[in-house]
Amino acid sequence: MLELRPNCECCDRDLPPESGDALICSFECTFCSDCAATVLGGFCPNCGGELVRRPIRPAAKLVNNPASTIRVFKAEGCKPVKAA
Repeated sequence: MLELRPNCECCDRDLPPESGDALICSFECTFCSDCAATVLGGFCPNCGGELVRRPIRPAAKLVNNPASTIRVFKAEGCKPVKAA
C-alpha cells in the first residue's frame, strides 16, 4: 500500500492525500508537480526513476488506511536530474 507522503521533498509544499499535484517514483519519493516539471525534469533526484502522478486513495479508505504523516524534506533543495 502506498504511504501517501504528506509533502514535496524539494520545497516542502503540503500534498494531502487528495492532491492531484503529487508525483512519485517507484520508491514513493514524493514531489509536487511544479518541482517535478521545473527542477527535476520528470525524474527522481534520489533514484533517477520516472515521476508519475500519485493515485488518489478514496476518502472512505483513508479511515482505515491513513496517509503517512512523516515529512521527508531536503533542506538544501533538489538538484536537476539528467535522465539515465
